[in-house]
Parts: sequence; C-alpha cells; structure tokens
Amino acid sequence: MDRNTGSGLSFAKRLYLPRCIGLGIGFFCVAAALWEMQLAPGVWALLLFNGYLWPHLAYQWARLSAQPYRTERRNLLIDSLFGGFWAGVMQFSALPTVTILAMMAMNNIAAGGGRLFLLGSLAQVGGALLAMLLFGAVFDPHTSMRELYACLPMLVLYPLALGMVCYQLTIRLAEHKQALRAVSRTDSLTSLFNHGHWKDLLQIEFDKCRHGQQRATLALIDIDHFKTINDNHGHLVGDSVLRQLSETLVASLRNEDLAGRYGGDEFCVILPNTPPVMASEVMERLRRSFAEVRSQLAPGLHVSLSIGLAGYSPFQGNASDWLEDADRALYQAKSEGRNRTVIATDGPRDALPASE
Repeated sequence: MDRNTGSGLSFAKRLYLPRCIGLGIGFFCVAAALWEMQLAPGVWALLLFNGYLWPHLAYQWARLSAQPYRTERRNLLIDSLFGGFWAGVMQFSALPTVTILAMMAMNNIAAGGGRLFLLGSLAQVGGALLAMLLFGAVFDPHTSMRELYACLPMLVLYPLALGMVCYQLTIRLAEHKQALRAVSRTDSLTSLFNHGHWKDLLQIEFDKCRHGQQRATLALIDIDHFKTINDNHGHLVGDSVLRQLSETLVASLRNEDLAGRYGGDEFCVILPNTPPVMASEVMERLRRSFAEVRSQLAPGLHVSLSIGLAGYSPFQGNASDWLEDADRALYQAKSEGRNRTVIATDGPRDALPASE
C-alpha cells in the first residue's frame, strides 16, 4: 500500500466504520463479563470511552496526522492493547475473551498481514499483563449464558462489517487493475492501441484467418510529409494532427475494427471479415474525410494520407508477412504520388523495398 497522505487517509476511513461497530458491540461482550464484579466507576468509564468515544478519537487523530497510515497502524495496536486489557479484567472469561481478541487479530491481519498480527498479539499480551498488575492475576474461564448471548451480535455483525470493507476494497483494486491494463495497451497521445498491443492483436487475427475463421484486411496509414509539418509548424501542431487522425479513424471504423498507432506518423488497422475491396472503400472515405480536417493551431494546413492495404493470403507464412505486404502497398502509394489508397497484389510476395 502506498503510504502517502491520500492513501493513508483512505486507509483510516475504511477502518472507521468497522471500529465503531466492533467496539460498540464489543462493549456489551465485556460489560456482560464485568457485570457481577465489584469494579470502580472509573473502570466502567474507561469501558464506555473505549467502546463509544475512542473510535471517533482514533479517526480524527489519523485524519489530522501528517502520516495517517502510520497513525492508523498505531491505533490498531492501541485497539489490541485495550483488548488484552479487558481480557485480563474479565479474568479471561472464555467466550468474551476469545471473541474480543479474535476479532482484533482478524483486524490486524486484514490491515497489515503477519507483521501487524504479531505486533498486535504482543500488544494484547501487554494489555493483559497491565490488567493483572492492577486487578490481580485471576483466571476464571467460566462463561455464563448472559455472556454467551452478549457475544452473539459481535460474532455475527462484526465479520459482516469487515467482510463488506474487504469486498469494497477488492472492487476498487479490480477497477485499478483494469485501468492499469488499459493504460499499458493504449497510446497516450491518440488513445488508440499502442504498437505492442496492436502487434499482439495482429497475431490473433492472423491465426483466425489461417484457420479459416474469417477473412480480414490489414491497413497501414501514413500522414504525408509529416516531418515537414513538424519542421514548419512545430510539434504541437504535429501532435494535434495525430490526434485528429485518431478521432477520424474512430469515427470511420466499426466497433470490431482494431486501430492502433504503429509508430510516429504511421497508423494501423485490422478490419475483420472485410475483403480488400470493401476495406479500400472504407479507407477512401477516411482519406477524403481527413483531407477536410483543419487544425485549430494551423487553419491553413492541408494534410493527406497514403494508405496500403493487404488482405490475408495463404502465401503469407506468418503475421509479419501480412504486415510486410501492407507495408509494400503503402510504399507503392507513396511512390505513385501519395494521397491515395493501394491494395497489395494477392499472390507470391515480390521484392519491393519496404516503405520509409
């Protein structure tokens, strides 16, 4: 867990409600065991403080602390110290003692694992020794029916409260994991798939085609003279052009089409269940639409696209061959004057050089 102020305060908030419930119900467990003992009023006042004031004081202490996480761990140890103390005052009446100490141990394991459990156990022992020093070392494990019934709410309600906190934390962790997964496969500038994740998708789609599950087309898209745009207008304008192309791509494609930023000014699209002729129509609409887009940073700038298409072919031995065919078609589009879409020839691959 990150221990900065934000996450530490969140940690304290998550423990606030279980502490209120646990200590509030735990009051009755201890009170049932102490009921027939001749104890000073100060002991009952301390029990009331521990059950109903300490949870709020502990939260405010953590909230106002410069290190809420560390303060809240200290609060958990104080909880354990109180638990051991009341066990000693109760003369170790079996059921109330086990209930109180077990719930606090569960709290410590959930909040800090084995290390906090060990520290909490030592705090419980310290609290019990303090009680024996003040009230005498008496061991009476007998549990009355009054104590049994007083412990039942604690045994039922507190695990539910702690379980709900753990469930909410699990949901948050799952959401964070999903967000991190999305970030790891997304290009930060364009929000399309990044190079690595798109290549993984390319392999998956190639395998589908090879096993006869679909016929797909691969498109490579290059912004014409992009280096000149950066040199003449600056990288801010260049970045805006890249974002505009990604937005135009998303608007032009179907949900099942897989678009990514291959690198620099080159974009890539896999169009599942689409033959090259149909893919060419889609790319031509994209090319014409993007030609009408203007950057607010450079309204007079006209941008065009060169696009190479390659349908899946049995002559392609692997996904790299498929990508290379699309790259050769892109090279042909550039060599023929740019601002056009070219479909790769469906047949044995020739020896044209790769695009630059």
